[in-house]
Amino acid sequence: MPLNIPGILTPFHLLKNSRLVIPHVIVKDIRQIDFLALRNAGYRGAVFDKDNCLTIPYKDTLVPQLEDAWRECREAFGEENIIIVSNSAGTKFDAGGIQAESVSFHLSVPVLRHNTLKPGYSCIASIRTYFSSLRVPIPDDELVVVGDRIFTDVIMANRMRSGFASSASDASVRARIGGPLAIWTDGVWQKESMVMRWAEKRLVDLVRKWARHGETSPVGTNIFVRELPLPEPRKTGSALTKMLNVMKWR
Repeated sequence: MPLNIPGILTPFHLLKNSRLVIPHVIVKDIRQIDFLALRNAGYRGAVFDKDNCLTIPYKDTLVPQLEDAWRECREAFGEENIIIVSNSAGTKFDAGGIQAESVSFHLSVPVLRHNTLKPGYSCIASIRTYFSSLRVPIPDDELVVVGDRIFTDVIMANRMRSGFASSASDASVRARIGGPLAIWTDGVWQKESMVMRWAEKRLVDLVRKWARHGETSPVGTNIFVRELPLPEPRKTGSALTKMLNVMKWR
């Protein structure tokens, strides 16, 4: 993993604004996100992290369990309105953009090419450039940012807020947030950086208690979350197991 200077400098920014670490929505993985509800609320585009959010770390293919949710996401927003922003694929460390091409091929959406790692402001500028170049441009407050890391994905989303969020209780969710919706996937498909993940979770808990008296998300964002699908029942393949099952019901 390359040295992430913007990420290293993030704690200094948190001294000024600790609320940057608070996600608007927390889910286990993207299967809990209701993409149609997001679309109906006015969100038209999405930024996704790659590793441990959509793929196993260092792999370019989608986690099989996410196939239905990922298809629903692409149908809700349109494939050109979704980009992968990774701190590996598409960066200056991705020689020749080979990994970016592979990820784009397997996930059927573009991979952002950027030289500054998340949550750097130059990376944010590259994201804005992409969405403003679309046939129908997408502003920040119509984006969702989905990722599994607080210090990169969530902080980047919160840095994109306009600062003019509405405080009115009857305002729409988008108006109250005033920028991208930050969705944190706190599940892990393959264990990595577990000490850092533990520290991130502890920090979020502490800041949330201090800033919002224990609130987990802004009012109204629960409409974007649904239950995880039930696991499929295990198949019993052995003849002995089948025989025991038959005897059980006699």
